[in-house]
Amino acid sequence: MLVWPLMSTASGAIRPAHKPARRGWFGTLRETVTDVRSRRRLILYLVRADLKKHGSDTLLGNIWWILDPLLSMLVYVVLIAVILQNKTDAYPLFIFCAILPWKWFSSTVSDGVTSVSLHDKLIKQINFPKLVLPFSAVIAGIVNFAFGMIPLLGLSVLFYADRLSPWILLVPLIAIPQLIFSLAVATVLAGCNVFYRDVGNLARHLLRFWFYLSPALYGPDKVAELAKGDHWWVGTLFALNPWTTLFTAYRDVIYNDHAPDVLALGAVTAASLVMLALAILFFKRVEPTFAKVL
Repeated sequence: MLVWPLMSTASGAIRPAHKPARRGWFGTLRETVTDVRSRRRLILYLVRADLKKHGSDTLLGNIWWILDPLLSMLVYVVLIAVILQNKTDAYPLFIFCAILPWKWFSSTVSDGVTSVSLHDKLIKQINFPKLVLPFSAVIAGIVNFAFGMIPLLGLSVLFYADRLSPWILLVPLIAIPQLIFSLAVATVLAGCNVFYRDVGNLARHLLRFWFYLSPALYGPDKVAELAKGDHWWVGTLFALNPWTTLFTAYRDVIYNDHAPDVLALGAVTAASLVMLALAILFFKRVEPTFAKVL
C-alpha cells in the first residue's frame, strides 16, 4: 500500500504531504513532444541501426527496396493484366502507385510492432522514453520509401513519359498524412505486442487482408460497381478506409496527371492526428509496466 509522507502544519496538526498532480492528456502529449525532440540523436542512431541491420542481412542490401516493388508489380501484372485480362491502361504504373506506399506502410508497421519487445534488454537497463522505439521504426521507413521512388521515376520516364508531370512533386505532401497514420498504428500495436505477442502474427494477416480490401489492384470504378443496389454499404466502407484516399491521391499526381483531392487528404490528416494523440496516450499509460512484463 502506498503511504504518502506526513507534514506538520504551523498549528502542530499532521496532514498528508502534497500529492504530485497527475498530468492531463494535454500535459502528456506536450511531454511526449519534448521527449522526442530531446532524443533526436537516439532516434537517428536507431534509424541508422535499423537500416544497417536490414541491409547487412542480404547480398544486395537496401537495393532490395528498389527491386521489391518492381518484383511485386510484375507478379500482379501477370496475374491481373495477363491472366485475368484486366484492361486498365498503363496497368504497371497504375499498380505501382499503390504498391510503393503500401510497402512503406506494411514494413514500418511490421517493424513497429516488435520495436519495443525486441529491445527488452535495453529497456531493463536504461531509462528512456520508449516511444522513440516505434517512432524510429516508422522514420526508418521514410528512407526506404525514398529508395522506392527510384524505380517509380525510372518506370515513368522510360515507359510512361506521357503521364509524367510536375504534379509528381506533390508525392512528399501526400506522404505526410500516411506518415502520421503509420505512427499511430505502429505505436498502438507496439504497446499491445508487449503484453500479447500474438499481435505481430495477427497484424501480418490483417495487413494482407487490408491491402486486398483497398483499391490497390483495382480503381474507383470497380468500387462503384460493387456498391450498386443493396450493396451500398460497400461504398461506405471504402470511403472510411484511409487507403482509398491515399491510393487515389498518389495516382492523381503520378498516373492521372492532376492535383489530388485536398479536402479528402485534409480529412485523413486530421483523423490521423487524432489517432496519433490517442495512440500516444495509450502508449504512455502502459509504458511504466514494460520492464516488468518484458
